Amino acid sequence: MKLKVCGMRDAENIKALAELKPDFIGFIFYDKSPRFAGNQLDVEVVQSIPREIRKVGVFVNATVDYILQSVKKYNLQYVQLHGNETPDFCKSLRLKGVNIIKAFRLDESFIFSQLNNYKPHVDFFLFDAKGDGYGGNGVTFDWNILKKYDNQKPYFLAGGISLENLDELSTITPKPYAFDVNSKFELEPGVKDIEKIAELIAKMRERKSVQV
Repeated sequence: MKLKVCGMRDAENIKALAELKPDFIGFIFYDKSPRFAGNQLDVEVVQSIPREIRKVGVFVNATVDYILQSVKKYNLQYVQLHGNETPDFCKSLRLKGVNIIKAFRLDESFIFSQLNNYKPHVDFFLFDAKGDGYGGNGVTFDWNILKKYDNQKPYFLAGGISLENLDELSTITPKPYAFDVNSKFELEPGVKDIEKIAELIAKMRERKSVQV
């Protein structure tokens, strides 16, 4: 299972995280988020992140132009759409060469068939918990809901993932492609606890070696 660390913006914090080599680093381009990267994001620092770490820009109901400008400015490899973007919106971005992670907020009433129209136009889905905001709420959802998913498209799991519930991740069916951590690994919004993330990565590698 791969790891995405989301909600980064502080230059020194980004550099320290990059040394741990997570698979994905996420930057939030949504101005109502407490982790909004805005003008605080250092372009040179972001562009200097090693190529093997994929950079993800998170957007909520943004315009195509704003997304494309951000992709070019920060050399983003993926765009995560966390709002009410339609399949046609995803298609238009994909036709411009953008790799897409489409996020959905799940609860017991979620209808998985609505994903069918998105599948041709996205690279991954991301399943998060419903909360007051568009992600970063630090709450989990009932992971048993995922048993209804057909797993035709690999997915990221988000929402309240922590060191305390890490063991439960191995029981999820179908298995996530990656999991996405954010608020449970923060010192404050937008600043990650590097030691805690290092512990997470060590535990992930330990589990992988045991499985092998």
